[in-house]
Amino acid sequence: MMLAKPAIVANSPDRLSPSAATLRRVSLFKSASTVSLLTLVSRITGFARETLIASVFGASALTDAFNVAFRIPNLFRRLFAEGAFSQAFVPVLAATRAEKGDEATRILIDKVATLLAWAVLLTSVMGVLGAPWLVWVMASGLRQSPQGLQTAVNLTVYMFPYIAFMSLVALSAGILNTWRRFAVPAATPVLLNVCMIGSAWLGAPWLRAQGIEPIYSLALGVMLGGVLQLAVQIPALLKLGLLPHISLSPSQIKAAWNDEGTRKILAMMGPALLGVGVAQLSLVINTQIASHLTPGSVSWISYADRLMEFPIALLGVALGVVLMPQLAAAKAAADSERYSAMLDWGLRLVFVLALPCAVALLVFAAPLVSVLYHYGAFSSRDVQQTSLALTGYGVGLLGLVAIKVLAPGFYANQDTRTPVRIAVAVLVFTQFMNWLLVPYLAHAALTLSIALGALVNALALLIGLRRQGQFRPLPGWPRLVLQVLLASGLMAGGLYWAAAHWDWTGLQAQAWQRIGLMVSVLAVSTVVYLATLRVIGVDMRALLRR
Repeated sequence: MMLAKPAIVANSPDRLSPSAATLRRVSLFKSASTVSLLTLVSRITGFARETLIASVFGASALTDAFNVAFRIPNLFRRLFAEGAFSQAFVPVLAATRAEKGDEATRILIDKVATLLAWAVLLTSVMGVLGAPWLVWVMASGLRQSPQGLQTAVNLTVYMFPYIAFMSLVALSAGILNTWRRFAVPAATPVLLNVCMIGSAWLGAPWLRAQGIEPIYSLALGVMLGGVLQLAVQIPALLKLGLLPHISLSPSQIKAAWNDEGTRKILAMMGPALLGVGVAQLSLVINTQIASHLTPGSVSWISYADRLMEFPIALLGVALGVVLMPQLAAAKAAADSERYSAMLDWGLRLVFVLALPCAVALLVFAAPLVSVLYHYGAFSSRDVQQTSLALTGYGVGLLGLVAIKVLAPGFYANQDTRTPVRIAVAVLVFTQFMNWLLVPYLAHAALTLSIALGALVNALALLIGLRRQGQFRPLPGWPRLVLQVLLASGLMAGGLYWAAAHWDWTGLQAQAWQRIGLMVSVLAVSTVVYLATLRVIGVDMRALLRR
C-alpha cells in the first residue's frame, strides 16, 4: 500500500521541475512506439499464458467457471479503475498541472488516492460477500454443471480483491502517463501473465497431486500478479517524488471528499461510470447468454477475445494512452489546431494499421487459432468454434480500435456525457442484434454483435467530434482510404490462399513447423501490404513522424 512520500528534490529534472516537464518535447510517435513495444511483450506473454491454459484445461465447464470468475473483478476494474476513474482523473490531473503547478497537483493526487483506496477496499469486501449473487447475475447458465457453478463462486471469492490492486495500479499509471513516463504502466501486465503461466505450469500439477481441482491454481496466479503489478509502480513514483499518501484520518478523508479537484473528478466520473457501465452491461448480458449455450461457449469467446485484444492494445490502447494527456494539455492551452491535428494523426494510424489486422482476423482466423491454441486438451472442435468467434470480432476491429482514439477526444475536453448517450444507443443495438442472430450463429453471434456495435459507436463518436468542431480532418483522407483498401485487398488474397493451402489443424504434431509457417505467412503478408502502400504513394515514415 502506498503510504510514504519522499521529499521533492528541488530543481530535479526528473521530478517536479516545471522546466523539465514543460519544455521537454517528447515525440508522440516515440511515446506511442514505446507503449506499443511493451504492450507487444505483454501480448506475447499473454498468448503464451492462454496457450498453456488451453493446453492444460481445454474448453469445458470448469474453464467457463474460471473465465466468468475472472471477468467479475475485471468488470469492476474497468468500471472503477481503467474506465470511469481514468477517464475523469487523467484530464483533471493534466489540467491541474498545466494551470496550477506541480505542488497543487501533488496535493490532488494524495486526496484522490485516499478516496480511491477506501472505495476499493469497501468494494472488495462487498464483492467477496456477494460472490454467489455476482456469479448468478453474470452466468446463471453455469447451473448446467453444478461443479462449474460452485467453482465459479469459489474462484470469485479468491480473486475479487484483485480489483483493489488494479485500481491503485490505474491511479499510478494515470500519474506516470501524465508525467510522460509510459514504460512502467505499459510493462506491468507482463507480470500478471508470468504469474498465471507459473501457476498453470507448476501449480496445477501440484494441486492435482493433492486431490484439489487444478483450475484453482489460476486464482493464485491472478492475485500474485495483482500484487506485483502494484509493487513495480512504487519505484517509478518514488523517482518522481509522487508516491501518494493514503490517509487513515477521518478528518483527512472528509477533506479529500470536499476538495474541489476530487469533486470535479467525481462529477466527471458519474457520466463516465454510466458510459463504461453500459459497455460492461453488454459484456454481462453476452456472458449470461453464452453460459446458456453449449458448455465451452464462454471459453471459446474468451480465447477469441485474447486474439482480438492484441491489435486493440498495440494500436488503440497505445495511442489512447499517449493522446489523452496531450489532448488535455492542448485543450487547457486553448490550442484547438493542435488538438484536432493530434486526433487526425491518431485516426490515420488507426486506419492504416488496424484495417489489415481486421483482414487477418477475417480470412486467417483458423490458422491463428490452430497455431496458438491447438495443443493438449484443446480439440479440433474448439479450434473451429473459437475461429467462428474470432471472425465475428474481425468484422468490427476497425471500430474497436478507433474508439480508443475517438473517446479521448471527448474525455480530454471533459465531456463524458456524449460518449454515454452513444454507448446507451449502441447497447440497445447490440442486444437487438443478439436477439436476431444468436438462434442462427450461437456464440459467434455474440462477437459479431459486439463488432457491429463498435462500428456504430466509432461512427457516432466521429460525427459528434465533427459537429462540435473538435475534429477537422486534414486534406488527403479520400486518397488514403482508397490506397489502404487496395493494399488490404491484395494482402487478403494472399492470406486466403495460405489459409486454404495448408492443413493447419492437421499439423498439430509439428508444432514448430506450424509456428514457423504462420510467422512466415504473416511476415510476407505484412511486406506485401507495406510495399503496396509504398508503390501507390503512401509514405509510412512521414505518416508516423508527422
